[in-house]
Amino acid sequence: MKFAEATAIQQIDSHTYSAHFQDGWTIGSVPHGGYVTACFQQVVRKHFDTTLRKQNQPHTITLHLDFLRRTQLGHATFNVKDVKLGRQTSVVHVTLVQDDREEVVGYITCSNLENETGASFPTGWEIHPKPPPADISKLASDTDELWAKRHEMPFADFRAATKQIQAWFPRQGQFDLSIVDMWLAFRDPEDRFTNESLGFVADMFPQIIENHTLGFDCYSIDFEQKHSQDEQKALMKGKAAMWYPTLLLNLDVKKALPAKGVRLLFVRLQAKMIRNGRYDLEIIVKDAEGDLVALSHHVVLAVSAERNLAKRRKAEGGASKL
Repeated sequence: MKFAEATAIQQIDSHTYSAHFQDGWTIGSVPHGGYVTACFQQVVRKHFDTTLRKQNQPHTITLHLDFLRRTQLGHATFNVKDVKLGRQTSVVHVTLVQDDREEVVGYITCSNLENETGASFPTGWEIHPKPPPADISKLASDTDELWAKRHEMPFADFRAATKQIQAWFPRQGQFDLSIVDMWLAFRDPEDRFTNESLGFVADMFPQIIENHTLGFDCYSIDFEQKHSQDEQKALMKGKAAMWYPTLLLNLDVKKALPAKGVRLLFVRLQAKMIRNGRYDLEIIVKDAEGDLVALSHHVVLAVSAERNLAKRRKAEGGASKL
């Protein structure tokens, strides 16, 4: 199923919207957090295209989501409250509800990136350490000298959402076990990344903790080339059976992507502290021209995969996602 179909939103009334979370976009039994985030972005885009169209503010520029409880496949309702409507920016509060449970809540600020004006100065900022250069025209054919395609992510059977993307990693490996550089594309060649899919991009990445647990980069091109899928699974079996639920996700959008979208985006991922089953993630997203597209920060837990697959209790309405 194409990404646009999987994140399709229906308007129920001026401030209520619905979606249907699809199988194939999950981690275990739970809809992938970036997929859910993209649905939030689609809700807000539709709200500003319809109810708030006079604002002429179609672009999410900041997003803050708190994941209160785990979501589930099937019908989902989004309730929108207009918090502040302004000439330059507007803020809405959005609540995701399933089976009368508030599961994800967020504040989203919208503006018009194409109409922004004001003070602009070069900062001299660059990603450090600097990633290897890539010949974008050679990625699809897997002939770039410094980047190679990873044909399947580890634990893909459990992380079905990873099957929806293609990823290219440095042939010589990453700089550190806590840093990941990659180029990302949808597996369906007709799918493109738009601003409304940046939440998905910002939450689709290798799991850094697994590299530390195993003592090597299990996402590396070298590991995939040296070992068959069965050998990879045998080497990793029982050593990284974890679920990494997002507690909080922030997104800061810097650039409006073309309306038709782009095929490829670059992502730098880094963790600064991993301690007591909780860690941070910083994500930097750039386009093929090298422009900064978005920044994202996450607070993440590392728990047993059994938490993901556990049967939801009927009385879970007031309980946390864990």
